[in-house]
Amino acid sequence: METISSIYGEMRSLGYVSAGYYDEPLAKHTTFRIGGPADVMVVPADARGLAGIISLCRETDTPCYLIGGGSNLLAPDEGVRGVVINTCGALAEVSERGGMLVSGCGAKLSTLAKEAQRRSLSGLEFSYGIPGCVGGGVYMNAGAYGGEMKDVCAEVVALSVETGETVTLAGEELGFGYRHSAFSEGGLVVLEAAFRLYSANPEEIGAVMEKNMEARRAKQPLELPSAGSAFKRPEGHFAGALIDECGLRGLTVGGAQVSTKHAGFVVNIGGATAADVRALLEEVKERVLQRTGVVLEPEIRLMQAL
Repeated sequence: METISSIYGEMRSLGYVSAGYYDEPLAKHTTFRIGGPADVMVVPADARGLAGIISLCRETDTPCYLIGGGSNLLAPDEGVRGVVINTCGALAEVSERGGMLVSGCGAKLSTLAKEAQRRSLSGLEFSYGIPGCVGGGVYMNAGAYGGEMKDVCAEVVALSVETGETVTLAGEELGFGYRHSAFSEGGLVVLEAAFRLYSANPEEIGAVMEKNMEARRAKQPLELPSAGSAFKRPEGHFAGALIDECGLRGLTVGGAQVSTKHAGFVVNIGGATAADVRALLEEVKERVLQRTGVVLEPEIRLMQAL
């Protein structure tokens, strides 16, 4: 493997990146506020740059990681070796094309929802307040308050990690399921997504968005760092209710705690490490299994190389 400095230098000389940082703490880029340093974090200049960065990393056998809003991610305490690509705020252009609202992967979901409202387009109200970006939202079929990405996402342009070529997926090819999509299988990186929305009164759209946001503030521990729902919803159950039933609300390991406000969340009450979170998740899984027979599956993703 070439040295990180030489690889980063080549990325810069080829115009692949708009910014880069050595030894960048991942805690600054995850909503959990957890994670050690990345050898180098880069911001792609554009879609071509993103493809070039990934290709160069593969050619030099350099570990490569992709993050967006970092809202559903647990980064390791020791950090990661190699290159972290941060698309949040980059590749964020929003436009209308072919009767659909089209967004780059780095646009924040709340920003996209507001832009749809500005254009009198309804359908993305559910995404307002989800602390992530479009790429991650499509990747995990993000949803809330009766809506999911699968309801509105009609087409996705993606990058093949293997070949560096772009492909377009639509309809059933997107493979949407509960917190899952074709992109969850690996091998494809979301570049942009097209949403089929419908015309509506912007004031009515805004009222729904604010209602959803008020519900979030009332029910979720937004005042503390977290990665959203800690566990996926088991069939026929609600993870938070099961955890509550087992008397685990407030269970604490180090700086990680099952939220006292909503048992479906694990929060960072101060100084939590990734090890604390992993240990707490395992403890909750074990106790819920013993008490109810239900297997909980974490919704929080552990950081993995492309």
